[in-house]
Amino acid sequence: MQHRALASQIAAVATRRGAFRLRSGQMSDIYFDKYQFEARPDLLRTVAAALQPLIPGDTEVLAGLELGGVPLATALGLLCGLPIAFVRKARKEYGTEQIAEGVSVSGRRVCMIEDVITTGGQVATSARDLRDAGAVINGVLCVIYRGPAQPHIADDASLNVRALFMANDLQEEKRA
Repeated sequence: MQHRALASQIAAVATRRGAFRLRSGQMSDIYFDKYQFEARPDLLRTVAAALQPLIPGDTEVLAGLELGGVPLATALGLLCGLPIAFVRKARKEYGTEQIAEGVSVSGRRVCMIEDVITTGGQVATSARDLRDAGAVINGVLCVIYRGPAQPHIADDASLNVRALFMANDLQEEKRA
């Protein structure tokens, strides 16, 4: 599927208008409801296929961030054959007490997978947690970057962020 056609599909199913508080605390009149494209196998498969070329070549593990990054990382892993870690927002206080479930990230080059990024606060927190667990973060992929500039993480400039779409790409498609 062409990039523009995918943007149009995502905009049609995921764009919501109203008054929304984002994770960053910012208010927005536009919200991208990622669960609307992640819950549809046909669209999730297409999104994963479009993200696959953005995975850094030296990646050993895909790390899906709770919650929206998990289905994306799973779909990507199925396509490219890379193992997956599921990253919690907070360390589990029972059982194995892990921050990342699934395959071990220790000593491995890890590409973090997220759905929508505005400032990247949770990405920065999860990157610290993964590094504490021994991971070498080689990049961050997201479906939608809604920040004001080129994709980046405000609290961790060392993270290389690649976005499938900028928020403006979807807003333009929604208006078209």
